[in-house]
Amino acid sequence: MTKNILKTSLIAAYALASVSTFAEEVDLDPIVVGADFREHNLSQVSNSVSIITEKDIYDKASQSFIETIAATPNVNFSAGASKAKYVQIRGIGERSQFTTPVNPSVGIMVDGIDFSQSALGVTLFDVKQIEVLRGPQGTTFGANGMAGVINVEGNEPTNDAHGHIEATVGNYNTKAVGIALNTPIVEDKLLARFSLYKNTSDGYMSNSYLGRDDTNNIDELTAKAKLRWFVSDNHTIDFTYMHVDIDNGYDAWTLDNTRDSHADEPGKDTQLTDAFSLKSTYQVNDKMHLISSLSYSKSDLEYSYDEDWSYVGEFDPAWSYSSFDQYLRDRKQLDIDVRMVSDEAGRIFNGMSDWTMGVYYKDYSENLARHYTYLSTYPIPFTSTYDTTNKAVYGQLDTHFTDKLTLVTGLRVEEWDVSYSDSDAVNIDTDEVLVGGKIGLNYQESADYLYYLTLSKGYKPGGINANSSLSPNEKEYQTESLWNLDLGLNSSHFNNKVKSRLNLFYGKRKDQQVKDSKLISHSDGSTEFIDYLSNASEGTYYGLESQIDYYLVENLHLYTSLGLLKAEFDEYPNNPSMIGRAPANSPEYQYNVGLDYMFLEAWTFKTNVEGKGSYYFSDRHDEKANAYSLWNGSLEYTNGSFSASLWVRNILDEEYEVRGFGSFGNNPSTFYATERYVQLGAPRTGGLTLSYDF
Repeated sequence: MTKNILKTSLIAAYALASVSTFAEEVDLDPIVVGADFREHNLSQVSNSVSIITEKDIYDKASQSFIETIAATPNVNFSAGASKAKYVQIRGIGERSQFTTPVNPSVGIMVDGIDFSQSALGVTLFDVKQIEVLRGPQGTTFGANGMAGVINVEGNEPTNDAHGHIEATVGNYNTKAVGIALNTPIVEDKLLARFSLYKNTSDGYMSNSYLGRDDTNNIDELTAKAKLRWFVSDNHTIDFTYMHVDIDNGYDAWTLDNTRDSHADEPGKDTQLTDAFSLKSTYQVNDKMHLISSLSYSKSDLEYSYDEDWSYVGEFDPAWSYSSFDQYLRDRKQLDIDVRMVSDEAGRIFNGMSDWTMGVYYKDYSENLARHYTYLSTYPIPFTSTYDTTNKAVYGQLDTHFTDKLTLVTGLRVEEWDVSYSDSDAVNIDTDEVLVGGKIGLNYQESADYLYYLTLSKGYKPGGINANSSLSPNEKEYQTESLWNLDLGLNSSHFNNKVKSRLNLFYGKRKDQQVKDSKLISHSDGSTEFIDYLSNASEGTYYGLESQIDYYLVENLHLYTSLGLLKAEFDEYPNNPSMIGRAPANSPEYQYNVGLDYMFLEAWTFKTNVEGKGSYYFSDRHDEKANAYSLWNGSLEYTNGSFSASLWVRNILDEEYEVRGFGSFGNNPSTFYATERYVQLGAPRTGGLTLSYDF
């Protein structure tokens, strides 16, 4: 079924692009992308980028942030928690975290605040747009952006007083309410916007042993305040404060791969974050402006679970065991970025080159306390402290040889200092210099055609594995680097009725970091995973990303997106059998095909089918997630300031996996035979969302 849907969608999409039409030009508001040094309209961005606007999200209560961005080409995710919070782009990215500190491959920025390590706290209320940038973003984002960057922009304060209120009810006892207020405190001088959002759900797991259906529940609270102060005609200061309180349950694994748990000690998946960002934009003169940004965040997190997935007494005591695993983390991060950006009058080299130069500083710390109760042999918690300090200088030149041809060159040099210590008397300090950047050519043939070719380099720092069972060589892993080539075309046809973005890419990974693990057998027959990171030497990927929007008539919008990916290990000294195999979470295809149709002036019908191919769960075994496709839809009614949306996700109640393990024994009734275990994705969910603008 999936292959037929994919084939049909491709034929339809490109047939639409070739249809001639004589209708009047469609007047579309340009989408502005702000994740680079300079803002550009989407059609002018020489990067593989997808934009998700607020109206593209069916419902903010049922659709998580990670699942939302995973509907874009070559973006995948893994769960292994209350809900998905790890993202991969083109097969690169983390899938979990236990004792080992993790340096992210995909950067996640929310209103100027770094959430790369804490994606569980990203919610979707009062969001203006999400920008998904694929490929290395080494010049602009450094170490966090090797695979790509997700930039989330909330609605900004404006000079008019207005507000928005929204409420949702749905199955699985889903309830959500949000309010956003925009008000000028001092007209034309000090503007403010405040938002508050609460979302709760019992979740779709049940626990028959405890007689509960809320052990994997969702409980989210997000509060945000944004201020914009026009200090003078040439100086603006923006301030954002966020309070995020996520108090989810975690009870997602069963011995028979169903949604009925027997755990007697359900875990938690929580995040409490307070953060702020401060941004100053100062027009120095008509030639340049200075942008200074500061952000700080403090997060307390708990990730805990019933390791045996059962209750005491369910199995023969001679074979069973009881164990609870808890990870408590305290994270703090300070970021300072100061850059000077030229304006048109400040171009250099005979007025040919726009320029940007800046400095960056980051101070990140993570303290961990692990409480592990296996057979009561770990009475003292494992603790560790992980501190990193980054210092970087960077610059970029956009040299306009002609009105059509532009050369882009960027360079970033970053010093990365790491200090690690733990209760097993491990103390490791590292210091390295990392270099990334890009060089590219953009050719704007006309307003409707932009061609680009970009060679970029990204990097991801090495790190430390935290486990006393590992050998000295296994305790450290090396920095990974990625060379990436993008060839793309942004085009518009038939008076803007068809807009398309096509990107071909090729990448070479060196000292590729992979998640590895050891399986340790205990005396009672049970087994324990020890996760650690290592280097697989080299890998290659290549593929395509395509997005087409077709406005057939004024009230009908058709769209399709497609991601094709071929990734494989070229060298893998520790495991030669992996050579030629795809890394984990690298499906060969992903697609999203849909339409928005407005009828009877007030009604809009939306539907889409999104799917992906099969992929390996891990680089340690051969178990795969099955290919799947999900059909979603909504019916919306709008009358002036009031709107109502009846929505359903996964209409056909497709069963699909979002995390999996293989070669793993956890079932005493089978004498701990190695079996395939999976966490299932969300079943059919539906509800009603009402909103009112005032």
